[in-house]
Amino acid sequence: MQGPLGRGTETPPAVSFCGTLPVILTKRADFLRAAQARRQGTPGFLLQARKRGDDEVGGPHRVGFTCSKKVGNAVTRNRAKRRLREIARAVLPAHGRAGWDYVLVGRPGATATRDFAALMEDLRRALGQIHGSGR
Repeated sequence: MQGPLGRGTETPPAVSFCGTLPVILTKRADFLRAAQARRQGTPGFLLQARKRGDDEVGGPHRVGFTCSKKVGNAVTRNRAKRRLREIARAVLPAHGRAGWDYVLVGRPGATATRDFAALMEDLRRALGQIHGSGR
């Protein structure tokens, strides 16, 4: 039996999505404000985090990703950003805080090649350091 696109109906879609998408930072000003706030380095990436001001408080946490050309060529940068997006999708719903902005910055030679479980643990540890400081 054929589906509407000519494929068998038992074939799963090529792309499946589980979970909720976080709110993504897109404006340069948001990235700049996060860069001036708290930072926590890890072996796999740098986490920048800031609590939004009184006029912006509320709502879910927001997250942004960046990898400079120091990380590598376009293929390597895109791979690093995909990995950062996936760890954010897995870890932030449980460990992130509402009203916060997070920016994950890729590291040269580490983000694209580090073990995925280690990257997830890096993010958990970095969030604990950021939020454990009490500000």
